[in-house]
Amino acid sequence: MDNSSAENLWGDYLRNHLEDVFHEAPKTIHFCDNEEDANTCAELVKAGIKRATSHSLLGMQYRKEKLPKIGDYTVVTNWEGIAQCIVRTTKVRLKPFFSIDQEYAEKEGEGDKSIEYWKKTHWDYYTRELEEFERLPRESMIIVCEEFEKIFERK
Repeated sequence: MDNSSAENLWGDYLRNHLEDVFHEAPKTIHFCDNEEDANTCAELVKAGIKRATSHSLLGMQYRKEKLPKIGDYTVVTNWEGIAQCIVRTTKVRLKPFFSIDQEYAEKEGEGDKSIEYWKKTHWDYYTRELEEFERLPRESMIIVCEEFEKIFERK
């Protein structure tokens, strides 16, 4: 980790969870591609409302990112990189965009939690994300649906 705030939060977590001391250091992320949404999503995770996130497989492949796997730890930060909490991945599924359903949209916890909101905001995001690779999103594109649970935050 190259984020001292994330390192400190992970250290605080490990102080009471020695069973994870040899676990691979968590990745550090903020959600979204803008400050307002990143900070809102971090707050939703801390409140236990946001319990999932959705990656485009194509975007991950272009950035040469590993697929998430069950048991992965992630330090969630706000836009400024200040660690907010730690989550652990509990489920990963690959699904075409068109097959995302209301139940999953509710787990994402954003906006009004409707599938219509999920599809619009994610389509817009994937359009911006894939633009740098000169690609466009498609209804059939594969989405990496990652579910997680918040396991730690400072009080």
